Amino acid sequence: MDREARVFAESHFRSLEGCLPRRVCPKLDRVDFIEKPDSFSYADFFKGYLLPNLPCVFSSAFTEGWGSRRLWVTPSGKPNFDYLLQNYGDVVVPVANCGVREYNSNPKEHMTLRDYISYWKEYIQGNYSSSRGCLYLKDWHLCSWSVNICGRKKWIFFPPGQEEALRDCHGSLPYDVTSPTLLDSRLHPMRDHCSPPLEVTQEAGEMVFVPSGWHHQVHNLEDTISINHNWVNGCNLANMWHFLQQELCAVQQEIIEWRDSMPDWHHHCQVIMKSCSGINFEEFYHFLKVVAERRLLLLAKGMGPGKVEGGKGTRLGPQQAAFDICRIAEVLESVVAHPDFQRVDTSAFSPRPEELLQQLEEAVAATTSL
Repeated sequence: MDREARVFAESHFRSLEGCLPRRVCPKLDRVDFIEKPDSFSYADFFKGYLLPNLPCVFSSAFTEGWGSRRLWVTPSGKPNFDYLLQNYGDVVVPVANCGVREYNSNPKEHMTLRDYISYWKEYIQGNYSSSRGCLYLKDWHLCSWSVNICGRKKWIFFPPGQEEALRDCHGSLPYDVTSPTLLDSRLHPMRDHCSPPLEVTQEAGEMVFVPSGWHHQVHNLEDTISINHNWVNGCNLANMWHFLQQELCAVQQEIIEWRDSMPDWHHHCQVIMKSCSGINFEEFYHFLKVVAERRLLLLAKGMGPGKVEGGKGTRLGPQQAAFDICRIAEVLESVVAHPDFQRVDTSAFSPRPEELLQQLEEAVAATTSL
């Protein structure tokens, strides 16, 4: 990030006056397609899509050097089962059954990749049908980015806020946004208030940027392997904090009747929240702390814009660090003031939240000269 992009970003957040970035979304009739890597910089992506929280699709030219696109795919563009079996066959992977719903999600099991590929081959031979249902290998955690290695996908996007019109009479979101039941006004009384979604077909090698807070649904149009990466940074950190507050409120409402009779009720709410969301207020603070300390160290070292942090290709300079510190400070200030976070025992935290906030505020004041 250069100084111009940082100034642009800080001006953008000042203009929101405390509103969540994801709620600021112009009406779109298409998703932009970015074709040439050489004519598109990180600053272009940051200002055009990351900061305003808008989707885009990157062409296959951006991923043509990926080893997975060369090794995981046959010359005909199909999954290379032999290579996957040879290199990952004994790895245990999570598999969801898309044909069964449990509380608006799918039941999951674990199996070796070898067993899953055996199922996949039988599924193809059975004309994409199986007595075991449609099993979907999902959330196998590899370190990469949402890219189609092979195959094609159809994405359906609803801008932030539009998903509220999809809710049924009980307040639940639909399992399938293409279901004919959405046309029943008795079941979905607000459906007519929802704008048409944006639809994108993702071809092999293409990368889709999914903005924070956009309700979306994905359909594999053929045998597909995709690599996806969830993201959080200074642009959507406030969204993450807002989401966690909503999750805690939902848990508290669910067990409100036991508040007076359950010892450590607030602690139990945090435990339940972690089991549902994978993180609670204490862990969110530690997440902020780790990122904040790395950014503070970067600034303390006085790294120049042309240098890198953490090795080849990271390209995190002082302007990006200064931007991140500013966003972390604003969110941490809200965290420290939250009554439920104040109930968390922070006596063993190092540094204490108030101390870290002071460090960040001092750093923000010092970065005005960068």
